[in-house]
Amino acid sequence: MSKTSVASNPSSTPKRDLLLDTAARLFYRDGYHAVGIDTILAEAGLAKMTLYHHFASKEELIVAALERRGQEIANGISAAVEAVGSSPKKRLLAVFDWYERWFKSKDFNGCAFIRAAGEYPELASPVHQVVARRKHAARETLEILLADLSVASPRSLAGQIQLLLEGAIVTAHTSGDPTVIGLAREATLALIKAA
Repeated sequence: MSKTSVASNPSSTPKRDLLLDTAARLFYRDGYHAVGIDTILAEAGLAKMTLYHHFASKEELIVAALERRGQEIANGISAAVEAVGSSPKKRLLAVFDWYERWFKSKDFNGCAFIRAAGEYPELASPVHQVVARRKHAARETLEILLADLSVASPRSLAGQIQLLLEGAIVTAHTSGDPTVIGLAREATLALIKAA
């Protein structure tokens, strides 16, 4: 793991959490390159020393903010899946329900990870690497849910469904239409039936 992918002091403190929350919100709203450290610090009401006590660079702050966002998403999807009980089909479809709620939320602004990869296109970049890890983890979650459905080739099918979900995110963001997730759900059900 790259040195910049782990915060210099990963333990949670109120100031670190405030810094991460503020940075994540501003990055998501305005972009990673567009938001400067001074803007984040002013918005959070923190001194520059606080930033450098917890993070060695802006890039390290971005990585930590993305890691936190990824964990929040994973926790949200996991809770949605667990809430529907033990039916493998309902558990898979709960992922789509989670996406639908996200698309309809007032602060939906597309995918923080897709946007980060666009701003940090180099594969070796720690920011790009955290995006790749997050997308890989999302595909693994789908693969586990599909394996529970006893479909043939759950890994391949998970990749296909992930493409549908990624496309739904971009389409919902660009069109402003959260109902596109329904198309991804329908296509997924057709793929499962064919599998």
